[in-house]
Amino acid sequence: MGGSVAVIIAARDAEGTIGAAVSSALSAPEVGEVIVVDDGSLDATGAASVAAAGGDPRLRVIRSDTSRGPAAARNRAIAESTAPQIAILDADDAVLPGRFAHLLSLADWDLAADNIVFLPEDRFDDATGDWHGPDAVRRLGLTDFVAGNLSRPGAQRGELGFLKPVLRREFLDRHGLRYDTGLRLGEDYDLYVRALLAGARFAVSHRVGYLARVRPGSLSGRHGTADLAALRMATAAHLAAVRRTDPARPVLRRQHRDITRRHLLRACLDAKAAGGYAAALRFALLPPANFAPIAQGVAADKMAAHATPRPPDPNGRVLLQPGS
Repeated sequence: MGGSVAVIIAARDAEGTIGAAVSSALSAPEVGEVIVVDDGSLDATGAASVAAAGGDPRLRVIRSDTSRGPAAARNRAIAESTAPQIAILDADDAVLPGRFAHLLSLADWDLAADNIVFLPEDRFDDATGDWHGPDAVRRLGLTDFVAGNLSRPGAQRGELGFLKPVLRREFLDRHGLRYDTGLRLGEDYDLYVRALLAGARFAVSHRVGYLARVRPGSLSGRHGTADLAALRMATAAHLAAVRRTDPARPVLRRQHRDITRRHLLRACLDAKAAGGYAAALRFALLPPANFAPIAQGVAADKMAAHATPRPPDPNGRVLLQPGS
């Protein structure tokens, strides 16, 4: 398996964290290439990447003069790489030793992911916990994957869209799958759904192999109206791709309704900011179909505002809990 994995990293203004990402990837003997796409950074992201590699020829840094977003950066990295397996690594995260050996040993997969531990920033660089955990492996189907991304009032964020699987290049190429460059929110979720719609075998291990850095505001639920509109279109396309009798249709419909509610609420708040309460009311009532999802979004926001926030675990939080 030596050299069979290409690790691709989309990075923008990541000078302070990219070194840990690059060095963790290069420490794996299964990694044959690390492609960093510097997406229009205003800092020394590229230079920090090179310094972390210490002259390792497996690293390539590709510079974009303007930011085109993580989806476009990842697509460019995929195009520039050649290894048969592709692993996505965020610029502020890292992989654990043995991760790729474990994932590549799993049988019959097109996407293979492992568990993630979310670590506070002040614990990230000196994490010493035994995160590997159990080796239980399950097959993740479309229904379970989408259900694992549905919003639940009062629940801590833990969407399965956070998973960072290793992807078989042959499967992506055979089905013409790449990241949707129109998405700057939910681009991972969208790619995984389209892969599952194409029949992908998605293997998920409960063993932790991926470290995610949690910084204040890094997991914020606040997103721009245009980002939500693009994701709303994507979830509509997912729903349109399945038959009415498909068992995944109910959860795809719920996900589309949730994104629609979030988009309409954000657009209504934009109307209020631009034209006051009268403009917001007009938006909510014209067309009348806007009113119910906006009212539901307002109610959900008020409930969340009055809920007692769950303090972050100083020792880190694991995405997939035993039995989940």
